[in-house]
Amino acid sequence: MSSFYAAVEWPWAEIDPQSMFRWNGQRAFAMSADSTEWTTSLFKTDPEPWNLRVGDSCLVGIPETLVRIIDVGRYDPPQDVGWLPRPHTLLGVVPADYPDEALSEDDVDTIYLGSAEPVTIELVFRS
Repeated sequence: MSSFYAAVEWPWAEIDPQSMFRWNGQRAFAMSADSTEWTTSLFKTDPEPWNLRVGDSCLVGIPETLVRIIDVGRYDPPQDVGWLPRPHTLLGVVPADYPDEALSEDDVDTIYLGSAEPVTIELVFRS
């Protein structure tokens, strides 16, 4: 926990002991509702990170969200990211109403296909 981020133990992945990276088993959430990191992040906590204190419990999930896919990455062999299972496909996404002119690489969130995270994807529109 810091003034900028709340670290939450990530329940769906395990540390990859063979990885060249040392993931600590946590995911950071921005501590400001006005932060682009919070507004573009798919995963949310309940209660929000700014209402959490060290040792608190929270729910973590993705509320039903309409997103725009702006990048697809495929990896063979699966990508070494520090956790298991190693992802083979990732989708770079932003909220569907996020303005193109404001888009930067830092605004993109990632969905790792084949991960342990319980994500359901439904195609709504293809252009």
